[in-house]
Amino acid sequence: MIDPSVKQDMREITKKLTNLRGSLDLDLKQEMIGNYEEKMSAPDFWDDNEKAQSLIAEMNDVKSFVDKYLGLQQEYDDAEMMLELSEEESDESLEAEITASVAALVKKLEEFELELLLSEPYDKLNAILELHPGAGGTESQDWGQMLLRMYTRWAEKHGFKVETLDYLSGDEAGIKSVTLLIKGYNAYGYLKAEKGVHRLVRISPFDSSGRRHTSFVSCDVVPEITDEVTVEIRTEDLKIDTYRATGAGGQHINTTDSAVRITHLPSGVVVTCQNERSQIKNREQAMTMLRSKLYERKLEEQRKELDEIRGEQSDIAWGSQIRSYVFHPYSMVKDHRTSVESGNVGAVMDGDLDPFIDGYLRSQIRLESQ
Repeated sequence: MIDPSVKQDMREITKKLTNLRGSLDLDLKQEMIGNYEEKMSAPDFWDDNEKAQSLIAEMNDVKSFVDKYLGLQQEYDDAEMMLELSEEESDESLEAEITASVAALVKKLEEFELELLLSEPYDKLNAILELHPGAGGTESQDWGQMLLRMYTRWAEKHGFKVETLDYLSGDEAGIKSVTLLIKGYNAYGYLKAEKGVHRLVRISPFDSSGRRHTSFVSCDVVPEITDEVTVEIRTEDLKIDTYRATGAGGQHINTTDSAVRITHLPSGVVVTCQNERSQIKNREQAMTMLRSKLYERKLEEQRKELDEIRGEQSDIAWGSQIRSYVFHPYSMVKDHRTSVESGNVGAVMDGDLDPFIDGYLRSQIRLESQ
């Protein structure tokens, strides 16, 4: 006898697939793929290599969504056929297989829905993530190191590549600051959910009295803006310094002044890069970071203007943390924007951030629809 909850899940999947087919405009997308393929078969297609690569990327984006939807539809059809077969022949041996198939399909459909939430223009880009510990010395710097490990683990689990663009070691432990480039499709779309202040409550291993401490680390996330997006940066507005790069342990990476610090004088934005041995490459990467930050600042100003028109108030003070990680007197991680929480602190610190990211993205969709 098939569990009634499995049949209910199948009904819900039917509704979601029907709605998705309409919202995706599947017929139009399949027509678009045909048009792309026709252009790619033209004899002069590769005459403009840059344009050709851009068109291929566009087609792959469209094709990816269509293929995923069709794959989900096929899995649903297979599960429905097994369900009918089981009921017609009263074959209980299929029950476990059907239950597992439907559960897997529910999970895949949720992941696909989450991917569809990442529809803003820059969601698909790489992400530049910075961590800056607050006041508190070694305790906060150690918390920064823990978050660095958490985000690195999360990125690895999702197949993203992580590059350390800048790293400043803590005085005794941890970090004073770190800048990561997380490369992969939709990296920014996911990680924009992490922008804000992260709060830790624990018994400090650096306090001989065993007292409880509260520490804060600010996480900033911007999309990696390439040359395709125009951001006006005047040479006379830049102050460029070079210095000797140092590694995670404080040791010299090399003996030349290859690290680069660029200050944008009008805005006060400062970026640094020291991951390459070449000063030229570090300067190029630093300019990309600066372009990204200035563009994000421009978008933030536009959002604030809209908030003022709507009459919305938003407190971005240091104390307005987005998430709390409590190690003592109990174990819990809670996101204050969505109320999503987990009692498995160890899993979260090992990179299990998807429930929090999912909750944030879905909350944004709900806000936009109100």
